[in-house]
Amino acid sequence: MPGLAHYMEQYDHEHSSGWNKLLHGLGIPMIFAGIFLLILMKWIWGASFFVGGWVFLLLGHKIEGNHPAFFQGPIYLLVGPIWVAKEAWEFLAGTHRTSASEGASESTSQDSSQGGATKQS
Repeated sequence: MPGLAHYMEQYDHEHSSGWNKLLHGLGIPMIFAGIFLLILMKWIWGASFFVGGWVFLLLGHKIEGNHPAFFQGPIYLLVGPIWVAKEAWEFLAGTHRTSASEGASESTSQDSSQGGATKQS
């Protein structure tokens, strides 16, 4: 059975769009808040947060053009919150790394913007 690192890498691969990451960063905590509110019998608030969170997740996948990871297996229902916590921690700590494709596109755009500049000695 694959370990957590495998699932996290797969989840990260399927959530590369900035909008999808943002919507997951909002949606997953909303789902958990909705569950908590439902347990406290705050039915309207709980249902609103729960459904709203799922709408954010599905909208993010619509924007990115792929299916939610949990369609591959229910384990991703646990991986998602861990991934969001990791992304939030990296963002807040300032250690967020860019993927290879993001880094390549950034260096290409920097190279092209500096292409017309002359080198001074």
